[in-house]
Amino acid sequence: MHPVEEVLGLLVAVALLTVAARRLGIPYPILMTLGGVALGLIPGLPRVELAPDIVFTLILPPLLFAAAFFTSPRELAANARPIGLLAIGLVLATTILVAVVVHALAPGVPWAVAFLLGAIVSPPDAVAATSIAQRLGLPRRVVTILEGESLVNDATALVAYRLALVAVLTGTFSLGGAALSFVVVSVGGVAVGFIAGWAIIAVISRLDDPPVEVLISLLGPFAAWLPAEAAHVSGVLSVVTAGIMVGRHAPRILGSDARVLGSGAWQMVIFTLNGMVFILIGLQLPTILDTLSASRSFGELASWAVVVSLTVILVRLVWVFPGTWLPRMLSPAIRARERAPVTRNVLIVGWAGMRGVVSLAAALAIPNTLPDKVTPFPDRDLLIFLTFSVILATLVGQGLTLPLLIRWLGVGDDGTAAHEELHAREAAVNAALARLEGLATEWPGHLELIDRLRERKQHATEHFEHDHEAGEVPLDQEAVEHAAIQRAVIDAQRMAIIDLRDRGVIGDQALRRIERELDLEELGAEA
Repeated sequence: MHPVEEVLGLLVAVALLTVAARRLGIPYPILMTLGGVALGLIPGLPRVELAPDIVFTLILPPLLFAAAFFTSPRELAANARPIGLLAIGLVLATTILVAVVVHALAPGVPWAVAFLLGAIVSPPDAVAATSIAQRLGLPRRVVTILEGESLVNDATALVAYRLALVAVLTGTFSLGGAALSFVVVSVGGVAVGFIAGWAIIAVISRLDDPPVEVLISLLGPFAAWLPAEAAHVSGVLSVVTAGIMVGRHAPRILGSDARVLGSGAWQMVIFTLNGMVFILIGLQLPTILDTLSASRSFGELASWAVVVSLTVILVRLVWVFPGTWLPRMLSPAIRARERAPVTRNVLIVGWAGMRGVVSLAAALAIPNTLPDKVTPFPDRDLLIFLTFSVILATLVGQGLTLPLLIRWLGVGDDGTAAHEELHAREAAVNAALARLEGLATEWPGHLELIDRLRERKQHATEHFEHDHEAGEVPLDQEAVEHAAIQRAVIDAQRMAIIDLRDRGVIGDQALRRIERELDLEELGAEA
């Protein structure tokens, strides 16, 4: 089958499985993966292999950039401690304990190879975590922690992965050198992302062409990723840093038409990439089974898969509780600064450790041979099989049971986002009313329009809802003046909610919800 036909076939499968997932009420990453497994087992279908370079260069950057774009820096900073404990501490702990377990199960597996597997399966998947968490209506802090962890943990895991791979290929390892490398790679990634972010902001702010602005935003992830990889620093942290910066400045540098156009374009890109990634994960099963060494029995492989998967799951569950409570017990400052955690929320965070495409791509990226180009890489097939097993166990097993656990524990949305949105609406309406008073003096010939707008905003103060009414198409100079008045009111509202965001009164989620309504209202006024 031609590659173009394969891609079109995958897109059809994405559409069908998405419809099925929504009707069945199953998170789409799970059904996509299971659908990929089912397709891969159909006799006669061509084998589709997931190229690691495609994942790391073309797929991962836009997914990370989009997730970072919509992440609130304020909420990340407020939850930096728990996010760091998960994204750095837990990843390293998982790497070490998985290595110990694998070496105990198979003493013939070299320690460096065992650590390599630990680094591969240590990071939860960013796409799986956010798509499932957001869908389930969890408390905002839980979602923020899961999203923040998934943005940073890939960088920690990939640094550990590179160090372990070098140890296998060269036979040497230095703890001091590893620690220094981790710092250099991390700081360097953030620095490159900072430069890329400012460059993207500078370019977009000088444009007034919505399609070009959206195209620049789509190229932004690669502008951050490629220089970082070329400099041998963390491409993940570079993309995340650039995404957060552009998302922070987007309300000021993008016009309403560019934001609305970009929102649709990015939704399609992310939807398509996510769907194809999880189907491709499932499609790898036949290839993985074909490459397994004939020297190991199915029972032995299955038992190892179960033990390693349980280790990954249990390490996270054991880690989150002392990681949550011990710092509070030891530090009065933390107790004073942070709200007391809820035990059932901690359990949800512990169970939401689904693995995904980064782990599989890292496993597939292991070279076939050692540097001599002759000696086979030790236990490569076993590492790929165990990685796939962990992905299935966590993504399908934990992903399917997570909604049941949430309902059983009675965990739900804490209303934080709704409260911030209500506050933002009230501030926007008050800003509009204040601006209308000045406009009545500036435009005395249009008091009828101003009174109508004032009446709408005064009514909104009773309910804090924006009423988007379609008016008649204005004509000539009067139309221009009417549009100018309405834009002035909308600009006042927009600046009011941006100010609230900048002062930390509301989060980015509330800002973007109101901002989209104002964008649509502005476009309607100009139509």
